[in-house]
Amino acid sequence: MKLVLTIVHGEDAGELATCMSEAGFGVTRIKSIGGFLKSQNATFVIGVHDHELDQLLQIIRDRCHKRTESVSPVPPLVEPGEVYLPYPLEVEVGGATVFVLNVERFERL
Repeated sequence: MKLVLTIVHGEDAGELATCMSEAGFGVTRIKSIGGFLKSQNATFVIGVHDHELDQLLQIIRDRCHKRTESVSPVPPLVEPGEVYLPYPLEVEVGGATVFVLNVERFERL
């Protein structure tokens, strides 16, 4: 048995949750926030049997895509009289970060 922790971009979370549920996976969704961009994420906690892992990972691959977004950087503290002109940055967002952990024991109570 495996415990799969999956962190995805907020825009991908709804469709991913629906697809995993339709495929018969029991999922728990936790709202989370990304560190660098402070963007909305979702963390999924999924328990699967070893033989189901490849199917689950394929669903995640098919639904979570990387893309670029334009963001304005946070201005640094400047001294009086200095001027800071922020330029938008292109950053890659989306995709999925997946942790697969071995489960020694599982009980449903």
